[in-house]
Amino acid sequence: MRLSAEEPFEDIRIAAICREAGITLAQFRELFPSKGAVLGALSRMIDREVLIRPASELTQEGAKDRLFDVLMARLDAMAPYKVGLKGVFEWARRDPGAAYNLNVMMLNSMRFMMEAANLDHDGVHGAVKLQGLVALWTRVLTVWFDDDDPGLARTMAELDRLLERGGRVAARLDDLHRLASPLRNFASAIFVAGLRGRRKRPMERYADGDDRDDFRRDVEDDHDVAPRDESAKGSARPKRLRGGWPDEEPPTKFA
Repeated sequence: MRLSAEEPFEDIRIAAICREAGITLAQFRELFPSKGAVLGALSRMIDREVLIRPASELTQEGAKDRLFDVLMARLDAMAPYKVGLKGVFEWARRDPGAAYNLNVMMLNSMRFMMEAANLDHDGVHGAVKLQGLVALWTRVLTVWFDDDDPGLARTMAELDRLLERGGRVAARLDDLHRLASPLRNFASAIFVAGLRGRRKRPMERYADGDDRDDFRRDVEDDHDVAPRDESAKGSARPKRLRGGWPDEEPPTKFA
């Protein structure tokens, strides 16, 4: 992160990271496939610092307060890398590919932050809330990077304001999810019934005992196409095949 604080992240060479970390290029390759993977490892390390806290500390609080405490704990864990992380986010603004990968990394982190706060993030509406939390977190970090107050007054105020607004949106999503539940169940029932209908076997129409002889006769009629007279079979010339094949197979050296 010190290198990221001193120069643009896209200009940092893997060899420079190795010199800074005191490892060889071969050792780096064993640990990471790319320099971007270093950011993923840092994110997981920060996640662990937040998740090792006793869950009992949050049980008596409401949903908003629980998430507020979890995210503030994450900011505390990120504090030693603040300047370098600011450089990473500036890189993401310049590079759409970096922005996409950074979004995926934050989605993974916020999933565990919501889990730590005992908040639902499953299903389609949960995925929408999760992506909304990533957008919220990005705005909070924008304030945090420039907040020099040791008490983080501006950052805390912004986080509280955005969580209040986000809580109202999440409540509407939950209401919509509940209202749409009967429609989802109805559509699911139709889909399952359609699959069962497609899986019916042809034998089912001959299920009755009286129809089994009819089925056997149908099969015999379909397959009884070759002449029963062996002499007739031998005298018949083969039909000309599609694709320009000759009437008779030409001799080969393997004959």
